[in-house]
Amino acid sequence: MRWLSRISVSVLLIFTASGFAAVTEKKVQLPNQLGSAVIYGNDSIKNQGTGVIVIHEWWGFNDYARSRAKMLAELGYTSIAVDMYGTGKVADHPDNAMAFMEEAMKDPEKINARFEAAMALLKAESGVDANRIYAMGYCFGGGVVLNQARMGKNLAGVASFHGMLTSKKFKADATTLKAKILVAHGGADPFVPPEQASSFVTEMLGAGADLDFRVYPGVKHSFTVPQATAKGEAFGMPFKYDEHADKDSWAALLRMLEQKS
Repeated sequence: MRWLSRISVSVLLIFTASGFAAVTEKKVQLPNQLGSAVIYGNDSIKNQGTGVIVIHEWWGFNDYARSRAKMLAELGYTSIAVDMYGTGKVADHPDNAMAFMEEAMKDPEKINARFEAAMALLKAESGVDANRIYAMGYCFGGGVVLNQARMGKNLAGVASFHGMLTSKKFKADATTLKAKILVAHGGADPFVPPEQASSFVTEMLGAGADLDFRVYPGVKHSFTVPQATAKGEAFGMPFKYDEHADKDSWAALLRMLEQKS
């Protein structure tokens, strides 16, 4: 933990329309040149003790992941959005996004190091209970948080939204799996076909997971992202926003965060 004193920090206060400081945004550098992250808190709402790690889609550390982390802070949770690529790069085309994601996945130890560094920073925030750390991710990020749960990280729960479900390297095991699992999956998402979804459910149930697996029939990839439909049309890809799936999965996340055990 000695490296925490060397973290460079910049703070930005975001003001509400009424003029009172509400959400705080703190930009931080992870140790050992692992990359950057942003911590969000809320000065005007009593801290609930819960911290949430937010991992981005394959596009990179863009505004979307940060906006979700900020939404959590508005509700009184402390959150940290993490650049899992470590370089600040953001893709503007699916081909680049795929290349960025594949490059990151070649080095799972570095992904783990970034996640653990973010987790340590979150635990160090005032009012955060080390036993109430959650992680959530979108697309690529969904796979990241599920693998952290598979590895037995001390997480209260993880939530994957239109994320990758299966892993060749990591498998859930009843002796190590601690986290509650929430998965929100589009039934018409070709990136995760039905056989992969079925394999994931079998794996988790075999490990005794506390699993909430939500399938939205006819819903495609990136269903929580309002800009997904336009991107899908622009690139001829199966991306499409779905308001019901977005709202229902977000409500399921909040219920998980509110659980006390």
